[in-house]
Amino acid sequence: MSNDATANRRRWADVLKMVVFLGIGVFFIYWFLLKLDATQKAAIWQSFLEADYRWVAACIGCSLLSHLLRALRWRLLFSPMGHMPSVGNTFGSVMIAYLGNLAFPRAGEVMRCATLRTSEGIPIDRSLGTVVTERIVDLLAFVLIVVIGLLAMYGGVKDWLYDTLSVRFSSLPGMGMVAGVVAVALAAAFVAYKLFWKRLLRYRFFRKVDDLVRGMLDGLKSIFHLGAGRTAWFLALSAGIYLLYIVCGLVLFQAFQATSGLGLTAAFAVYLFGTVGMTFSQGGIGVYPVLVQLALEIYGVPLEVGTACGWLLWAAQQALVIVVGGAFMVYFSLKKNKQK
Repeated sequence: MSNDATANRRRWADVLKMVVFLGIGVFFIYWFLLKLDATQKAAIWQSFLEADYRWVAACIGCSLLSHLLRALRWRLLFSPMGHMPSVGNTFGSVMIAYLGNLAFPRAGEVMRCATLRTSEGIPIDRSLGTVVTERIVDLLAFVLIVVIGLLAMYGGVKDWLYDTLSVRFSSLPGMGMVAGVVAVALAAAFVAYKLFWKRLLRYRFFRKVDDLVRGMLDGLKSIFHLGAGRTAWFLALSAGIYLLYIVCGLVLFQAFQATSGLGLTAAFAVYLFGTVGMTFSQGGIGVYPVLVQLALEIYGVPLEVGTACGWLLWAAQQALVIVVGGAFMVYFSLKKNKQK
């Protein structure tokens, strides 16, 4: 009974998460539309009509390629266990994971492991270990991209902040001052770690932080146990995945005249803002397009075009996941029935 009660609590918790995250997205859509007048709404619709959808199709192609690279990267993590799942089954499992995450946060990770167990006979506990390693790599890669992106777009962001916050702030720090503050903060954190960390481990919160950091380091170490060639290929695929995420925005810029002249720096900004939007609502609905519009505003893109660009970028990625992920769900279901 206790196991059933625990399972029921988890199911209700998942449902509550879905409702909350979906509600956030719906609220952002309502809030954004509330700010627009009839002229702005008409201009946004006109931007949709004037967009070059050949570039939207190219954006979908880039997104599909990034998912394929993710599947190839995930496949490498099974080699130390003596498993080497097929590319097709691994790719299908990844797409099903994205589809599952649209319904319930993080449900897709379990779904892709279950799919791989059905199609390849790989135990779920082993697959979940590789998923944890992937998540660690993704987190560290995202942090690195954030640092690089902020450095690359700092000038444009500072100008935007000057215009936006000039009423409250007469000046903003330069790049040297920001770098100095970051260096001092890192040095202070290192000194505090050396002097006080053992004492802090008496407290439960800091023990959990310590376990998390150690787990991340163990996951990173496992990548370098793949063998020199596979490790290099893993890192190359990781770089390719995130480059394609940024290129998706760069490609979609070409669909609008107002954004066609934007470069990699703006694509960096769109990726960073959009990723934040994905974490705040279910599948990024509502929040993702708004944050993409804000990112494009930094580079002088009109609200109407930025909004259309944000919604098209979001819709292209979600449509791909729904169509391809749904097709693979049908495929694996038929395959499972045939095996039975």
